[in-house]
Amino acid sequence: MMTLSRRKFLLYSGISLSSAMIAPTLRAETAIIRESKTLNVSNIHTGESAQCEYLKDKVYQDAGLNSLNRICRDFRRNETAQMDPKLFIKLSAILDKLEAPQANIHIVSGYRSPATNAMLRKGSSAVAKKSFHMKGQAIDFFVEGIAVSQVHKAAMSLRSGGVGRYRDFVHIDTGPTRAWG
Repeated sequence: MMTLSRRKFLLYSGISLSSAMIAPTLRAETAIIRESKTLNVSNIHTGESAQCEYLKDKVYQDAGLNSLNRICRDFRRNETAQMDPKLFIKLSAILDKLEAPQANIHIVSGYRSPATNAMLRKGSSAVAKKSFHMKGQAIDFFVEGIAVSQVHKAAMSLRSGGVGRYRDFVHIDTGPTRAWG
């Protein structure tokens, strides 16, 4: 029979408890990330569209991510930034919840340069001074053929990041969990 000291017992108990707390999070992540993911996107301002495979065999694909970054660029200044790939995972999860994995996503706003954000802020109190758009961590979008209310509900069900509902589009970001609109 093996005897554990009190110190070792507490150490092993803590490790077991930590593992039990982390496991549900990991399961949730792998449930969202499947083998391969493709998004059909278009930018309402530039008219550009693309079908982008950004994840294949659980590996991010540079060509797909670069296409998505280009479509999500700040069209006013023609500046491209690296968008947070978790945004694309969230978009795919939203489409899955809507049972419309091949639906076309219309990008209203992706990356915004600080200059563009400042200009938009002058015209609207709805534009945040430290917007996640400036970090490539936010997308404003709508899904062709699906009511904004349904898209918003699907985004809210993910329970992660920011979700905002506006009249014609939904905002998602990879910042802290919060909601508005």
